[in-house]
Order: sequence, then C-alpha cells, then structure tokens
Amino acid sequence: MSSPDISGILDNSKELERLRKEQEDIILEINRMHKKLQTTPEVVEKPGDNSLSRLKELYTQAKELSENEITISNLLLGQIDAILPSGNQGQHRRRIDGGETKKRRMKVDSEVPRLSASMRSHLESLANLKGEQVAARVSQEDAGKDEWFVVKVIHFDKETREFQVLDEEPGDDEESTGQRKYKLPMSHIIPFPRRNDPSSAPDFPSGKHVLAVYPETTALYKATIVQNRKKKNDDYILEFDDDEEEDGSLPQRLVPFHRVVPLPEGYRQ
Repeated sequence: MSSPDISGILDNSKELERLRKEQEDIILEINRMHKKLQTTPEVVEKPGDNSLSRLKELYTQAKELSENEITISNLLLGQIDAILPSGNQGQHRRRIDGGETKKRRMKVDSEVPRLSASMRSHLESLANLKGEQVAARVSQEDAGKDEWFVVKVIHFDKETREFQVLDEEPGDDEESTGQRKYKLPMSHIIPFPRRNDPSSAPDFPSGKHVLAVYPETTALYKATIVQNRKKKNDDYILEFDDDEEEDGSLPQRLVPFHRVVPLPEGYRQ
C-alpha cells in the first residue's frame, strides 16, 4: 500500500465530509422554508414572494450534492477495493459449496458478515447500470499504461462485485473483428453522469485534471479543464494531454458534460 493510495483516499474522504456538511446546511434551510409555508401558507400569494422558487432552488442544490456524494463514494470504494488483498469471502464460500456438506455450507454462510444498508444500496445502484454506458479500464494491472474505453454494462455480480461489459466499438487494431467482452472489478468502472440530468455531473473547476472521452472516439484520456461550465448543460472546454499541434500548442476541445469523469487515483498514461 503506497502513500499516494492513502493520500487519495484521505482527499476523497475530506471531499465527502464537505459534501455532507453542505447537505446538512441545505436541509436545515429546507426545513425552515417548510415551517414557514406550514405556518403562513398565504405568503406565496403575496406579490414578489419567492418562497416556492427558493424552495425549488434548495431541492436542486440538495439533489446535486447527493449525486456528487455518490460519485465520490464510488471513487472511494474503488480505491479501497484496489488496495485490498485479492479474493473475497463470497468466492471462498462458493468453492466450499462444491464439495462440502449442507451443514458446512450453513456454517460458512453464517460467518459471512452482513452488508450494511448503505453498501447494499450501493451494490443495487451498480446493478441498475445494466444496459448503460460507463467508463472502463480494460488494461491489466501490470500494463505499462491505463486504457479506458466507453463500454456497455451487461451484468453486475453483487457477490463477486465484478462487471461484465461489452466494448461495442473495438478499435481497428483489435485482433477480433467483432465486439469484445470484459470481466472487470468495481475499481475499473466509473459511471458517467446522466445525459438528461446535468445536476448529476460534478462541477469541475478550471485547472482540474479529469478523464474524458476524446471527440469522435470511444476512448478516454487525461485532460485539463480550461473553462468550467457556466450552465449545467454546457460542454466542458478541455485540453487533452499529448494532443499537441505542430507548434506544440494544445488545442481546446469541447466535450459534453456527460462524457467527463474524475481522474482515477494513480492514473498511468
């Protein structure tokens, strides 16, 4: 376990704590607005009153913070999963099932710790990605660099916590002529923000390093935010690493918000 691994986990933990604190403040203000409307509902009929528009704004902010919390939580789970020893209790239990008695199976089952409600909810959300496009790292751990592609989720196994995904548009250099399937751990998958819900996308500031789909391809590369979004549904203006023109300058490229995700910890290029 390296210091960068721990540093990345601590940084994301602090970001998660910040998001939750902001959510608490928003909820407190929402509750105050509810109390105001319950005690004096006629206030909304007064000219110039903005109680309902303010309440809508608060709910939008709360939803955005919640979506960002899910994104950071996914990153933390992936980071922790990446540094844990290989293998898990679910796999061990399946091997025992093959040749042991029913009594032995029951004993092993009882020793497997129950998942927390939050973990069950998280695994369920990953299972619901079936049919969706996600960012996936398809390169092996011992590869010299990371390769990330846009793939479609075929299945998520809650027990082994592995994704089965399909690369629908393999490159020209692929050995196979058709689509290619991969079986990948949770740490190799990053869900994209929802196209029809801009608030589900993290609000990356200028100068932030991200992973983004290069225009007119299905490959993702490291890039830098040149200009953040003025509106939630605006495209990001990015500069991709190793994308120099002949004069050495980096062209600025437009990438939709739903094709930009946080740069994974320890990304190799």
